[in-house]
Amino acid sequence: MASGSLFLSLRRSKLGSLCALEKWKPVRFLSSGGALRSASEFHEEEELNTKENEDDLKSRIFRLRLPKRSVTNVIDKWVGEGNTVSSSELRHISKELRKSHRFKHALEISEWMVTHEEFQLLDSDYASRIDLMTKVFGVDAAERYFDGLPLTAKTTETYTALLHSYAAAKLIERAEEFYERIKGSNLSFTALMYNEMMTLYMSAGQLEKVSLVVEELKRQNVAPDIFTYNLWISSCAAALNIDQVRRILDEMSEDSGANDDWMRYIKIANIYVTAGHLVNAESNAAAVVETEKRITQREWITYDFLVILYAGLGNKDKIDQIWKSLRMTNQKMTSRNYVCVLSSYLMLGHLKEVGEIIDQWKQSTTTDFDISACSRLLDAISGLGLTEIANNFHMLLIERNCDPTNISE
Repeated sequence: MASGSLFLSLRRSKLGSLCALEKWKPVRFLSSGGALRSASEFHEEEELNTKENEDDLKSRIFRLRLPKRSVTNVIDKWVGEGNTVSSSELRHISKELRKSHRFKHALEISEWMVTHEEFQLLDSDYASRIDLMTKVFGVDAAERYFDGLPLTAKTTETYTALLHSYAAAKLIERAEEFYERIKGSNLSFTALMYNEMMTLYMSAGQLEKVSLVVEELKRQNVAPDIFTYNLWISSCAAALNIDQVRRILDEMSEDSGANDDWMRYIKIANIYVTAGHLVNAESNAAAVVETEKRITQREWITYDFLVILYAGLGNKDKIDQIWKSLRMTNQKMTSRNYVCVLSSYLMLGHLKEVGEIIDQWKQSTTTDFDISACSRLLDAISGLGLTEIANNFHMLLIERNCDPTNISE
């Protein structure tokens, strides 16, 4: 979900990940001049000097494992050798670098394109640059870059990118000021921009402001998406405003943009709101599962939704009970189940449980993996600085042939 709903590793090559997991100690090598070099530097130079069967620009750039190595020099050398490079190729390489959390190298590609006027920059290039500058140099640098852009480059995408930077850093006042500035820009915005503000307010516990954002979205005749509704419902559930949840579900069912997933979401939500599972303090999660052992795997998503709602309520005990009960059934767990409960524990800040769930996942026989969801979860764990847990999770994905760093979107 775009920010959405309640929801950010160093991704490495397989060899890099294995080394990190084993906590290897750097070996030092003597260069021909007698200077000490790290193992990483030694292997990097060795790779650069080795003639590969397939030599292309992306391969050369990805051999630069150390952030201090210059991507600009690699591109200049590639072009100097008489090779051509296109903007689409550079964008693709930058995207792959971002997926691997090699933000500095991705930013260098952006800078190289800026300095070569033959490359016409798109709105998405400016937006990407704002995001990369935030990650490499911080929000202030991204803000200065945005302010210095020509008016033609201050588009829906760049405005939304900077707003995302403020929201991700939980800079509420600056985000609110910029949000007001956006509303006065006379540009057309999608639900994504409003979702950013809703996510910020959810993360800050300012639930009452979420509905205000929805009201503004409707005043501007912007069509809400599934993430908008999810955030709105979650804020009402967290405030125990179940009547409002029902009204939102009714509105969703009348939305002309509803699809099969959308309608399934509504059905699931109605099951729990109507049955009172969300607010009934006497309900026992184990009993709920016991009475529905015959449910199909497809219907089992209802329990994922219940976990999310309890996460919105901040009720860890209920999440613990549901998870324990689900593990006791004879149904086979899916990656969706694991991603759901891990996301909930991350949102509530229960990091010990995150590590435990990943250990349980490693011991399971689960074979289905949602690459996109696992990639976002890996980003979220890494973004919180949980390096050891992130490495453990990354290793699980590698073992199951589901390494997000090797998947091209």
